[in-house]
Amino acid sequence: QVQLVESGGGLVQAGDSLRLSCAVSGRTFSSYAMGWFRQAPGKEREFVAAISRSADKTYYSDFVQGRFTIFRDNAKNTVYLQMNSLKPEDTAVYYCAASPSGTYYLRVRPDYWGQGTQVTVSS
Repeated sequence: QVQLVESGGGLVQAGDSLRLSCAVSGRTFSSYAMGWFRQAPGKEREFVAAISRSADKTYYSDFVQGRFTIFRDNAKNTVYLQMNSLKPEDTAVYYCAASPSGTYYLRVRPDYWGQGTQVTVSS
C-alpha cells in the first residue's frame, strides 16, 4: 500500500507563488511516476503535471505550462509542485497521484491518490 500526503496549500493573491509537497510512504518511491491533478468547484478533476520515475521527463497541461514546475526528491520520497504567477482560475483542490506503470498511465488512471490540499487564489 502506498500513502500520499499533500501539504502546502493555502490562500494567496493573484501573481503570488506557492509550493505544494507530497510525501510518499509505503513502497519504493523511485519506482513510481508521480503527478498532480486538481479539481475546481463544479468541475471534473483534471491533469496538471507529471514526472517520470527518474525525473528525466516532465509533462504539463497547457494551462500551467511555463508557470508550474514539477520536481521530485527521491532521497526524501517527496514530489513538489512549484506554482508561480498564480491566477484566480488556479483555485482548486490539488491532488497528488502515483502510478507504478509510468507517466502515461498516471495521466489516465493513477493507482494512488492523496487526500488533496486546497489552493485559493484571490484576485
